[in-house]
Amino acid sequence: MNSGHNQGGKTQVSPVVDEVSHSSASSSEMLDMDLGPAPYQEVQPHWFFCRRADDNASWLPFSREDSDKLQNACDTAGEKKEEVVVAVDGERYDVHVKERRRYAVYWEQAPTEVRRCTWFYKGNKDARFMPYPEDISQSLEEAYMIAVTLDEWKRKLEFPTGETVIFHNPKVIMQYKRIGLQDEWASSPSEQTRPRTVKRGVDNISVEIPDGEPEKVDHLVFMVHGIGPACDLRLRSIIQGVNDFRSASLSLLASHYKQAQQDGQIGRVEFLPVNWHSSLHGDATGVDEDIQRITLPSISKLRHFTNDTLLDLFFYNSPTYCQTIVDTVASEINRLHALFHQRHPEFKGAVSVVGHSLGSLILFDLLTNQRTDSEPREEGPSDEPSHLSCDTLEQTLSSLGLQQYLDTLQADNLDLESLALCQDGDLKDLGIPLGPRKKILNYAKRNCLPEACKTGAVHLAAGRQVPPQVNSDLHGKPSFGLTVQQTQFHSAQSITSAVDYEYFDVGIGQVSIEYPQLAFHPQTFFAFGSPIGMFLTVRGLKRVDPNYTFPTCKSFYNIYHPFDPVAYRIEPMIVSDVDLEPMLIPHHKGRKRMHLELKDLKNNVWGSLRTAWQAFSRPQVAALPPVEEGETTVERNLQETQAVCDEAESSGSAEETQQTEIKVGMLNGGRRIDYVLQEKPIESFNEYLFAIQSHLCYWGSEDTALLLLKEIYDKLGVAFEQPQQ
Repeated sequence: MNSGHNQGGKTQVSPVVDEVSHSSASSSEMLDMDLGPAPYQEVQPHWFFCRRADDNASWLPFSREDSDKLQNACDTAGEKKEEVVVAVDGERYDVHVKERRRYAVYWEQAPTEVRRCTWFYKGNKDARFMPYPEDISQSLEEAYMIAVTLDEWKRKLEFPTGETVIFHNPKVIMQYKRIGLQDEWASSPSEQTRPRTVKRGVDNISVEIPDGEPEKVDHLVFMVHGIGPACDLRLRSIIQGVNDFRSASLSLLASHYKQAQQDGQIGRVEFLPVNWHSSLHGDATGVDEDIQRITLPSISKLRHFTNDTLLDLFFYNSPTYCQTIVDTVASEINRLHALFHQRHPEFKGAVSVVGHSLGSLILFDLLTNQRTDSEPREEGPSDEPSHLSCDTLEQTLSSLGLQQYLDTLQADNLDLESLALCQDGDLKDLGIPLGPRKKILNYAKRNCLPEACKTGAVHLAAGRQVPPQVNSDLHGKPSFGLTVQQTQFHSAQSITSAVDYEYFDVGIGQVSIEYPQLAFHPQTFFAFGSPIGMFLTVRGLKRVDPNYTFPTCKSFYNIYHPFDPVAYRIEPMIVSDVDLEPMLIPHHKGRKRMHLELKDLKNNVWGSLRTAWQAFSRPQVAALPPVEEGETTVERNLQETQAVCDEAESSGSAEETQQTEIKVGMLNGGRRIDYVLQEKPIESFNEYLFAIQSHLCYWGSEDTALLLLKEIYDKLGVAFEQPQQ
């Protein structure tokens, strides 16, 4: 907009309308005018922030609470020399009032502009009103004040850029383009003479001001994304996806926990995104550059998508990059956890974690390898890299008859510890012949490496002669049905930098890495659209021991959409002898979706008709009770039919209750684990068409958000209220 800046010039107010006529103003607005002068009242400001996307800027309002805080800070900022900082949006952002910038607290994001807004404009093609810059707004307010005070209208305000604002009356104020520049403003000749509507005050424009968030935080949830940098089909980031999920939860709290909020019993749940994709694909690893060198030039967009998204699955199965991913997720969660407590020192609530797609597998592996406070810390290779005695490098080479290479190794500052990490190519580069190299590497293999690596601690059941069986791990806890050799996977710390496929039979199991520890014990782990079951199966696990539970997390929910092509179930790996249907997640409006109810009704009707027909057509039995006086055979048959139907219905409900109450292991404290969303009516027409969308639906799913809220607040003793429809 050309009127956005006065370029250092001053605006001019004139009471005379010369070349610009107000005839172009709409007739409806011209008729809507006050006959008598109204006393001047200062306009009430509202604060907005700018959000840019694809070179388009949109201005969004702060909540009234945040706007009031910013205005109060602005009123006192002039008295202070230092910057005034105000926390907004649930304290996820800080606004530097003097600088007029909004900064993200928990994640990387470019700062956005902030304005104290009083005047707005909108053209016929614009979707919403846009705020003027503050200096322009001040000029407009001064001109308006003069017009109201003197009751003199049809005044015009000229900007140095050529635009002219005419105050036709208190309610009809229009902005006109300079004649010579009209072609810049309009896309067609018919639009060149159309003015822009100008409004004073946020109450006079159509804008939805968001509700403020409760200050009290009851629970903290970290959300880990899956493959790729985008979380939905609109290619939005994990930050935007979590924002949607947070907004859905706030709306559900206001509707389903309304009384508890009004009584001050609860506040809100905070959701924070955990981004690991940028660290993996950043300059630190250089993997994108390496992959690009070997990528074919054809179908470039598809190959870019593959490199940026699908390859994350392969990276997670790589020793080097799996360690990078796991370290990034754990360190980011711990960083966010510490920062949140720093900004919310009064927070005493519990913490949960959410993983979507591959993110759920990362969290599953991470939680599987956590230690309880009572467990001794297993020292990894970084703390004790060698099992050698006190022999020196010189004594070692002497015992191997290779004293002549001592100077060569010492020239590169190699000691016994670094020698243990060398590979054949490293020694070859030093000029050491093949025979001596093999002696040194064989010695390092037998004496310098941790026992976990030498015994194949990372092996799982696949390809082993010993079938999977139930065992206890080194801490006395039941494991996933691994062999004694395999249970070391859960406890033994191993290395990644020295992985050498010449010496280690890695198999197809999980790669050998060192798992970092979280700074807290999660209350619940929620998996969205998770491939955990598939990965455990291809790693060789036949079943999960019913008594197994995460060392530091006692609740686990596997949530999925029925058409999600990436999601797999968990319960059949625990309870293999019972055919359990997953738990159906209730609709947030309190009932099944209509098309599912109709499907159930259809099944129930046919079942009832079959039962009734069997009752009418079955032969008479001699042992039937005698007919009461006045009762006909038809009446008796009808009563029998009703009794059969009631019995079938009661048995069905009993079966459903039994299915709900059946224990499926301790991963979720004996409760059900697999929970399935209800598909939308349009999705049921073509499952394949909505498959990809189904895998990305969780971020905006109110049903999923309500399930999380119920789990969180049930543990706090707060029951939800089903609103009246």
